[in-house]
Amino acid sequence: MLFVIIGRDSRDSVELRPKHRPAHLAHLDKIDQAGRLVLAGPLTDGVGSLIIVDAESAAQVWADVAADPYVQNGVFQDVEVHPFLRVFPKDG
Repeated sequence: MLFVIIGRDSRDSVELRPKHRPAHLAHLDKIDQAGRLVLAGPLTDGVGSLIIVDAESAAQVWADVAADPYVQNGVFQDVEVHPFLRVFPKDG
């Protein structure tokens, strides 16, 4: 099942993001290595980040969120998780 994670940046994110980026990317790499990361990246208007993961449950996604260095170190002021239905592109 797919889930969208929206991390909204805190006021201190410009200062904090570069400091915690390597650990955040390592965290995402673990999810990717497990074959669960669909896509991830910052929103270019500076609001935050978008991550789409494949997970068995919302609880698994919230565990991923809790382990994210951007959450643990205040880069994200809040996080939303939503189940997502992919319609396009259609699978081969």
